[in-house]
Amino acid sequence: MTAEHDVTTRPIDEITPFDPAVMECPHLYNARMRRQAPVHKCPHTGVYFVFDYDSVREIAANHSAFSNKFGKAMRSAGEVDPRLIEAQRKGYPAVDTMLTEDPPVHRRYRGLVNQAFTARRVATLEPDIANIAHELIDRFVDRGRCEFVTEFCGPLPLTVIADQLGVPRSDLPLFNKWSDAFVAQLSRMASVEEELEAIKLIVEFQHYFANKLEERKADRKDDIISDIVHARLEGERPLDTAESLSILQQLLVAGNETTTSAIAEGVLLLIRNPEQLAKVQSDRSLVPNLVEEVLRLSSPTANMWRVCTADTVVHGTSIPAGSMVQIRYASADRDQAAFPDPDRFDVTRSNARQNVAFGHGVHMCIGASLARKEMHVAFNVILDRMHNIELDCDPGELCYPPNVLLRGLKALPIRFEGR
Repeated sequence: MTAEHDVTTRPIDEITPFDPAVMECPHLYNARMRRQAPVHKCPHTGVYFVFDYDSVREIAANHSAFSNKFGKAMRSAGEVDPRLIEAQRKGYPAVDTMLTEDPPVHRRYRGLVNQAFTARRVATLEPDIANIAHELIDRFVDRGRCEFVTEFCGPLPLTVIADQLGVPRSDLPLFNKWSDAFVAQLSRMASVEEELEAIKLIVEFQHYFANKLEERKADRKDDIISDIVHARLEGERPLDTAESLSILQQLLVAGNETTTSAIAEGVLLLIRNPEQLAKVQSDRSLVPNLVEEVLRLSSPTANMWRVCTADTVVHGTSIPAGSMVQIRYASADRDQAAFPDPDRFDVTRSNARQNVAFGHGVHMCIGASLARKEMHVAFNVILDRMHNIELDCDPGELCYPPNVLLRGLKALPIRFEGR
C-alpha cells in the first residue's frame, strides 16, 4: 500500500499528523481532513489540529483565547535525557520573547526590532540583495549545473541576515550550522544523539553572540545587534543576555530557513510548470504575484502551535482550556474555499497574497517584508541569469525532511543554460 493510498483510505483516527510520511508530503492528508474533520482532536496525542483557512485565521487572530506561550510546554514535553540537561547548563536559559509570548509583553519585545524590518529600510537593501544573488550565481554559472539549495537558496538569506546583524560573512558556515541545529530542535524528530549535538551547537551560538553583545555595548554600530543592546524595555530596562539571545535566535531561523525553502520550492514549481515560467519571463510585473503564489503553495512554516486558554468552539468543535492546538498554515493555503483549484500553480491568481504563509494576527512574521523582498530580487536575478532550468536528478530523489513545524526541500540539483 502506498503512503498516498494510506492517508486517503485509512480511518482518520488511525493516522497521526506526526507520521513522518504525512510530514514529508502532507497535502493529500490535509485535503482529506479539510473535507472530513476541519478541526480534529488526534486520539494518539490529544492535540487539536486545525486545517481549514477560516479556522486557522480565526485562531491565529485570537491571541487571548489561543496563546503563543507554548515554549514551556515544548521544553517540558516528556522525559528529558540528563545529558541534554547537562549540555544546556553550559549555555543561557531559554526565555520567551517574541514567538512564544503574548501581548502586551510580546508587543514590547517586537517593538525593539520592528525598525530593522520596516518597508522603507527593507527597500534600501534591494541593491545589496541583488549583488549577493549575482555573486552566488557567478560561482556556478559556468558549470551549467548546481545543487541550488546549498549554493543559492540558503546562502542568499543567510548572508542578508548576517549583514543586518553586523557579523562577518566569513562566519557564514557557523551560522548555517547553528540554524540547522535550531531546525533540528523544532523538528521534534531528532534522536537523543542528534538533539545533544544540536544543543551543543546552540550553546556555541549563544556564546558567540553573547560576545558580540558585549562588544556592541562599548562600540555601537549600525546593525541589529547594537539596536538590541541599546534598546530599553518600557523606556528603562535593557534586555538581559538571555532575552537578547532569544531574539537573535528567532531572527536567524526566521531570516534564513523559511526563505531558503520558499525560493527552492519556487524554482521547482517553475520547472514543473513551464507555461507559468513563460508568463513570468515575458512579463516581469508578475514577479510579485509569483512570490505570493509560491508562498501559498510552499508555506515553509507549515504549522504552528497555540495553547487554548479558555473553553472555545471553533468550526463546531469544542476545544477545552489547556488544550494544545496546532494550526496548519500549509493546509489553510490550499483550502478550496479560499483558493479555487488550490493545488494549481497560477502566477496570475488574483488573491494569492491572501495566503497565511507568514501567519496572521499579532504574531505575523516580523521579517515578512524582508523575505518578500529577497524573493522578488532572487527570482528576477534567476530569470536574468539562468535559462532552460531542469531537474538534474530523478524526481523521486527530491526529499522533504520530516519536521513538525517547517517544510522545505533538502536539496534541489538543477542544470541550466547560464549567462
